[in-house]
Amino acid sequence: MKSIPLILPLMALPLPFASHAAERESQTPNVIFIYADDIGYGDLSCNGAKTISTPHVEQLAAEGVRFTNAHSAAATSTPARYAMLTGEYAWRRQGTGIADGDAGMIIRPDRYTLADMFHEAGYTTGAIGKWHLGLGDKKGTQDWNGLISPNLSDIGFDYSYIMAATGDRVPCVFVENGRVANLDPDDPIYVSYQKNFPGEPTGKNNPELLTMLPSHGHNQSIVNGISRIGFMKGGKSALWKDDRIADELTAKAIDFIEQHKNEPFFLYFATQDAHVPRVPGPRFAGKSGMGPRGDVLLQFDWSVGEVMAALKRLGLDENTIVILSSDNGPVVDDGYRDQAVELLGNHKPGGPFRGGKYSLYEAGTRVPCILRWTGRVQPAVSDALVCQLDWMASLASLLGVSMPAGAAPDSENWLDAWLGKDRQGRSSLVEQNAQNNLSIITADWKYLEPGEGSPYNSNVGIETGNSPDPQLYDMRSDKGETKNVAAQYPAVVEELARKLAEIKDGRVGLPLE
Repeated sequence: MKSIPLILPLMALPLPFASHAAERESQTPNVIFIYADDIGYGDLSCNGAKTISTPHVEQLAAEGVRFTNAHSAAATSTPARYAMLTGEYAWRRQGTGIADGDAGMIIRPDRYTLADMFHEAGYTTGAIGKWHLGLGDKKGTQDWNGLISPNLSDIGFDYSYIMAATGDRVPCVFVENGRVANLDPDDPIYVSYQKNFPGEPTGKNNPELLTMLPSHGHNQSIVNGISRIGFMKGGKSALWKDDRIADELTAKAIDFIEQHKNEPFFLYFATQDAHVPRVPGPRFAGKSGMGPRGDVLLQFDWSVGEVMAALKRLGLDENTIVILSSDNGPVVDDGYRDQAVELLGNHKPGGPFRGGKYSLYEAGTRVPCILRWTGRVQPAVSDALVCQLDWMASLASLLGVSMPAGAAPDSENWLDAWLGKDRQGRSSLVEQNAQNNLSIITADWKYLEPGEGSPYNSNVGIETGNSPDPQLYDMRSDKGETKNVAAQYPAVVEELARKLAEIKDGRVGLPLE
């Protein structure tokens, strides 16, 4: 059983900008996370991109705090989301790597989560969009034709409408409150990550059926003319339409807001954009000049605009905290021949940073991030070192929630940094790449510990950061990590290696000497 936290009255807290009218102070703010997928620091015009225009995100940034040194906790989806929702570094737990579509629940029902924290504080909680953290008890044992248990209701979410994993993995269906949406019981779903079902075509064997060819992997079951990872059959009425995913998820997010406009709510809105396969809706196809990847960046911006317009229409604009970020850094070719590489031009998805998705270098985890709370948080640009890992402890502080012992062990309360009042943030942060190799970053330095694995992922064209030798970069003058200065500063290497070892041992929060 989960422990029940102590809830302190919101009014007892010294909330920022407390000089506002009493009726404003008495309101508990709604909270919305808009969580992008594979969108890099340089993919949004608010961060200086000149090759793409994302005006709705720009407006959000102009009205809130735009962070230049914000990080996800890992350079891939599943561990980043796990860390954000549990307040624990994913590398501390086995089984938190990139999840198959038939993975069991990675966050177990007895785990206290961010959603539990909001739920216990009196919020109605919802999760809409990409999930990629498993469903059911064990891998491959889900009842896709009945109630999938456990599901998100067991970890604090009152409502959920999710993709079981990702757009490129089967099953290609939405799951609403633990049941596949729009399923015809006379056409049941079958899913396997071991072998194909007799008679079912695959991208490998039937490329003539494809409307989008894979570049590497992604050559198994075909859904909507696109071959995926894994095998499935049946469930035709429940299959999503790839060019309608953004519309459907955005509509569900707005429905949730409308249904709970008269009570405090927390919404985790996790978009599919810009993950592969990239299939923009008709309004955006061909509009960016950069192919489908650029088009879905425009589509993501539209989703942001729709959510913000709904808040204004419902009179919730000033009493809602909106946080926008991405699960990890960008990738251009991630498994499909969609001309993303050929049409990239001068666009730099990672901005000035090295690496990208899967990588230990900065572009792997340094992500776009904006916090907007009209009337309470003044517009600003902050260079504070912050991490999504800390949303849990920071928002618990805001709401007056005392979390159970052992909950969110790596999450730290940096509320002042998130509200733009503290421009320093964390003293250090651990980052993780796809091979579970680790680095530690401070305001001045970044140390990459020696680790196994290839230094280059040739499938996606990204440096991994893996090396048998220690790496040290001076982040004061070399944010692009162009020069390894480990040999020049052995004392810094030793100190950061010690600090990283202490954090790995579980003794968090020790100051650097």
